[in-house]
Order: sequence, then C-alpha cells, then structure tokens
Amino acid sequence: MEGQATDIRALNEKIKEKSAFIDLLTGEVSKAIVGQEYMIERLLLGLLSGGHVLLEGVPGLAKTLAIKSLATAVDAKFSRIQFTPDLLPADVVGTMIYNQKTMEFLVKKGPIFANFVLADEINRSPAKVQSALLEAMQERQVTIGETTFPLERPFLVLATQNPLEQEGTYPLPEAQVDRFMLKAVITYPNQEQERQIIRQQVNPGKVEIRPVVSLNDIQEARMAVREVYMDEKIEQYILDIVFATRHPEQHKLDKLKPLINYGGSPRASIALALAAKAYAFIKHRGYVIPEDIRAISEDVLRHRIGLTFEAEAENVTSEDIVEQILNVVEVP
Repeated sequence: MEGQATDIRALNEKIKEKSAFIDLLTGEVSKAIVGQEYMIERLLLGLLSGGHVLLEGVPGLAKTLAIKSLATAVDAKFSRIQFTPDLLPADVVGTMIYNQKTMEFLVKKGPIFANFVLADEINRSPAKVQSALLEAMQERQVTIGETTFPLERPFLVLATQNPLEQEGTYPLPEAQVDRFMLKAVITYPNQEQERQIIRQQVNPGKVEIRPVVSLNDIQEARMAVREVYMDEKIEQYILDIVFATRHPEQHKLDKLKPLINYGGSPRASIALALAAKAYAFIKHRGYVIPEDIRAISEDVLRHRIGLTFEAEAENVTSEDIVEQILNVVEVP
C-alpha cells in the first residue's frame, strides 16, 4: 500500500511538472478572450485528450476567436471551414485535379489537413458534407481518389453551431453528434466582463497572441494525461453514471424512465474517463477525484441522452437529467 502511495506521489510530481505550461497557454489565450474561462478550459480538455469539441452558443460570444487564439498560442496549423448549404465534401477533404501539361491527376488537399479545424456553423451543411467531416474525425484519415492520407497530428475538430436559427439548418444526427467528446454550451459574459470587451475592442492597440507551446509539448502532454491515475472506485462511478442514463429504474430513478429515449453509448464512458484525466491534468494533479467527473459530466453527456416527447412536453432538458443522476448516484 505504501509503495502505491509513493508511486502516486511521484506521478503527482511528474504531472505537476508536465502541466506547468497550461497556465502559460491559458494566460496567452485570455489576452484575446475576456471572461470565457469555461470555454477555454473545455477547448483545452479536447486538445489534451484528443477529443473533438462542439461549441453551441448565439453569435458574438467569441467562439471562433477562442479557437483561432488557441491555435496561434500552440503554434499549430489552423484552418476554418464556413459551412453553407451549397458546400460539397470535396470542399472539405480535397479533390483530384487534372493537369493538362503532365496529363495526369493531381491531389489538391482540402482545409481538413490542419491541426485545428474550425467547422463554423456545422449544422448549416447537408448530411453528405457532415459525414465526410465526421468520417475524418473518427478515422483520422481521408481518402481522395484511390489514395488514403493520414491527417495531421494532433488533429482536432472544433465545431460551432447556432441554437437560434433553425431555418436552413440540418441538425446533426445523433450517431454523428456522438463523435464529439464534449458539447459545451456557451453563455453571455457578465456586465463587468462585457465592459472589458468593449474597452478592448474600442482601444486602438491590437492584441498579439504569441506561440507559447509547441505541438511536441502537446503530444507529450497527451501521453502524460493517459498516465493520470484513476482508481477502480472512480471507474465504477463513471459506469454507474452512464448506466443510470440507460436504465434509470435500476438506480432508484424510476421517474426518469419515461423521459429518456436512449442513454449514453460506451463512447460516453470512454469520454468521461479521458476528459476526467485531462481535467485532473489541467488542475496539475496526477490522480482523478469524483469532483473531476462531476465537473465534466454535463459536457460529455448532454448530447448523448435522447429525450422522449414526454420530456420535451414537460420542458425537461438532458442537463436536468444529468443533474438528477449525479444527485442520486453514490459518490465514492
């Protein structure tokens, strides 16, 4: 037992050292972004655990700016795809172009070949384009013609969607939404934060984001995140939460049974474990505690719980369901 305690202490010191750059990176991104600590933290969770992030919020909440600033601070290759109803899969992944001089087809790679891919307003495009992007997210590779190309490492898709306008949008199918590790809902800043935003934007001085972290540092940090210690009791806690979304009646949550159409898939359990390890890493800790799971449960599960018509009629959201599950499932 003492040996294990020594191991965890040593691991804790190692993680503290490896995660030292997090504060530097957060500070750099915060130069351009005022008051969106939650959003920056969720983007970092995706970056460190290799999971894609879906940001939902009304226009003007600096979603695009946050993603661009993070890419600059990490010194990564960044590309932005503005999703529109007339976008084609080739506009995302690339296509074959015929060269008349050499009389052969050449591959023209699309904007998907970057470390950070911002899929702006992903729900504005038809299913064909969405599936091309989501295949790349899942397989980490793209096939153009007969050749398969691996994507950049690290490769991270950060998608945004506007919850207000539903005209001319194509809602993401559940199976595709499941590919996103986290779905973060971004809210308005408070008055003091908005005052700072006005001053920053009206000021003639331009905020310059400098690269403070290399891609190599990120790859090393990702490996360190996997080493973060997770006790069996924490694993059981994750399983209890996810299984309560599938069989609420087995966890004394009978009233949720008619509200849930389907619960979280095994991807939910994997995402909870990985995101919790990344969350502990961001907090400079070498082990996961129950509070880490509680902090990220809503973001991991909100898009993975299907609601029945009854839930919609009663104005019950997936967030309400997650909250009730966390209140009932026993904390280790």
